[in-house]
Amino acid sequence: MAGIYIHIPFCRQKCYYCDFYKTVNTSLLGRYLQALKTEMLLRTDYLGGETVETLYFGGGTPSVLTEKDLSEIISFVRSHFPISSGLEITLEANPDDLTPSYLQQVYNTVVRRLSIGIQSFQDEQLKKMNRRHDSGQAIEAIENAVNTGFNDISVDFIYGLPGLTNQQWKADLQKVFSLPVTHLSAYHLTYHEGTPFNTWLKKGTLKQLTETESISQFKTLVALAHENGFEHYEISNFARNGMYSKHNTSYWTGKKYLGLGPSAHSFNGYSRSWNVAHTEKYIKAIALNEAFSEEEILTDANHYNEYVLTRIRTIWGVSVSEIQDLFGIEKAVYFQQNIEKYLRSGLAVQTGETVTLTRKGWFVSDEISASLMFV
Repeated sequence: MAGIYIHIPFCRQKCYYCDFYKTVNTSLLGRYLQALKTEMLLRTDYLGGETVETLYFGGGTPSVLTEKDLSEIISFVRSHFPISSGLEITLEANPDDLTPSYLQQVYNTVVRRLSIGIQSFQDEQLKKMNRRHDSGQAIEAIENAVNTGFNDISVDFIYGLPGLTNQQWKADLQKVFSLPVTHLSAYHLTYHEGTPFNTWLKKGTLKQLTETESISQFKTLVALAHENGFEHYEISNFARNGMYSKHNTSYWTGKKYLGLGPSAHSFNGYSRSWNVAHTEKYIKAIALNEAFSEEEILTDANHYNEYVLTRIRTIWGVSVSEIQDLFGIEKAVYFQQNIEKYLRSGLAVQTGETVTLTRKGWFVSDEISASLMFV
């Protein structure tokens, strides 16, 4: 089984914290969609004939796409790749785009999963981030989606925002869990180089939360999710009634995926590739049949490191026996030796051949992952 990710790089305005590749030049959309179809034709063999079980429209802002755009892309994918009968199709969307009429258009296609970028219910924070919506529109978007017939709704939130108190964060989460959402992705704010937030942090006009405040907000997130029946299945992801993101889970479990569009990344089992992060250069290169991506052949050490880095973040954990089968006895011994101190300290637990992080271990997962890397 494999997945396809389609990057829709268009945004009507840029958020001040975001470092994903995007452009506000929506006049390129028509030419981009044509280039996208050409890239699909060029890469039909990339997944080695494996059945595609997930299709994910990410961005950018995929909700700039019309019903016709979505239908044509999905039809094109179905025509050129083997597709699972249970295909999960996810559309990322901004709350202010999710009007009843637009949601009906999306529902008229075969899209049945929405990922709504809410980020906060604090209007002051939304303005600070330069988001296009307010809290009222966010709540209305979820209600509109349910009324249209969507029953698989994921929402994205950010904690650790400058000035965000734990009380405000708790209120946000309580509101989330009172709504008919099935999945929550919650990420701590990262100050990425080149973003306005990072510039303001360096100038001192934004003040970063302390580590203690950040940990407190993460603890609040984990506790409230548990109280409200959401399973913490990956460090930043929570699902109700087992409704995991199949697409993101495929990344964490090492399945192949094809990334289409500018800046999109792909993995075919032995190498990684990434497309040029520039829409006009991407369109031009494809039109002229020129190179539009770069590739890295993964070493055995790369494969081992990525296996550990992704699996340790999940409830499924790392299997020592699987490491031995995939990468050899040397790396299995290396992993077991390096995880021992975390087992002794209660940051990890081993059940049979499988090692998972404890709740305490989630807080220092980056440190644990780094110490397990094979150099």
